[in-house]
Amino acid sequence: MMDELFEKSEPLKSVAHVPLARRVSPRTIDELIGQEAILGVGKALRRAIETDCLTSLILWGPPGTGKTALARIIARSTQSYFEPINAVTSNVRELRTVLEKARFRLQREKKRTILFIDEIHRFNRAQQDALLPDVEMGHAILIGVTTENPYFSIVSPLLSRSQIFRFEPLSEESIFQILKKTLKHPQSGFQNLDIVFDEDALRFLARYGEGDARRALNALELAILTAQRTEDKIHIDLPLVQECVSEKLLHYDRTGDEHYDIASAFIKSIRGSHPDSALYWMARMLEAGEPPRFIARRLCIAASEDIGNADPMALVVAVSAWQATEFIGRPEAQIILSQAVTYLACAPKSNSSYMAIEKAMDRVKSQTTVPVPQTLRDTHYRGAEILGHGIGYQYPHDAEEGYIPQDYGLPRGVFYQPLPRGLEKVFLERLKHWEEMDKQAEPKRENPDE
Repeated sequence: MMDELFEKSEPLKSVAHVPLARRVSPRTIDELIGQEAILGVGKALRRAIETDCLTSLILWGPPGTGKTALARIIARSTQSYFEPINAVTSNVRELRTVLEKARFRLQREKKRTILFIDEIHRFNRAQQDALLPDVEMGHAILIGVTTENPYFSIVSPLLSRSQIFRFEPLSEESIFQILKKTLKHPQSGFQNLDIVFDEDALRFLARYGEGDARRALNALELAILTAQRTEDKIHIDLPLVQECVSEKLLHYDRTGDEHYDIASAFIKSIRGSHPDSALYWMARMLEAGEPPRFIARRLCIAASEDIGNADPMALVVAVSAWQATEFIGRPEAQIILSQAVTYLACAPKSNSSYMAIEKAMDRVKSQTTVPVPQTLRDTHYRGAEILGHGIGYQYPHDAEEGYIPQDYGLPRGVFYQPLPRGLEKVFLERLKHWEEMDKQAEPKRENPDE
């Protein structure tokens, strides 16, 4: 099957069983629409393909963006032997056999081998490690295709020997051009039909693709096949294509890149005080099946990390939302989460508490340990007084202001530095007042007998 997918010159002889997306797949780099950032005229990858001087590549991106189509183009244009493997169905034994043939081919025939591995992220570590010696020595040029982040799914030694090219979701305009081109394509299988396709219907399919050309082409094929025919004429309008599309596709994988990217956008929207964006990213997660508990946990963290003492109620709201979400569940939990999200997004922001603990942890790990002052040491055991523990400690509640200047081990302001926002503005003024009292008390503490 893989050999059929990578034929070098012969057109497809039968199209009855082949999906439309495969039938109209581009055969040259000039026919490939989209990915101009890496395949535009003069770009390094395009030059390498055109001059047949490829090095090992990892092609990474979402489905339907042209990764495998580009591999087919390379298969047709290269003078090297093209060896396709599917990571789902192959094993280490098959891989070693292929690599052994590649070494023999290079030594005896002076011909390079391009080893194309579809879904390379499916290879386990042992399989990936088996590639390393031959890729390192140049016995085989690797082209790996993956929809997963290669920095997570592919071993580092293999990454360091490969160039990584990221394929972005196709723009709506690119998919629209692909659809228009498909209607006139000689291999589409619909050459004998007079197809009138309303532009608004075609635009709808381009949007429906959500960056995935294959998905839009599948819907286009279904619309053509199910449309009513008058002799050999077909008219396809917007209502017809709307009937043919399936439920809206959400590009979201709860274990992959999209999970982390959308969660990151969610938190950064709250931090940026943009409730509408935060609600959108949360809706994306909920609609794709993300557990409400995950969202509630992130809200609790954001309440302390990004709001902190600028509005201490933010943490109370977030924790309450978490607890309510646990015993209410879907779908009503989204109302509670929405209240918490909008509260946090609109609250004054301060990361002072977060930065303070980061500085304190760094101090503990990297600097000399600060001894506990004698006045602060525990006195609740026999013999503590003999050791001098607690002697000289002054009880703050005995003072009129509830504050008495004394040594607590570290100077003020080394970790916690409140910002003039929300309630922290009050904290800032209070701390400045106490610092002034400390300064006034310093001479007395230095000369206690005077």
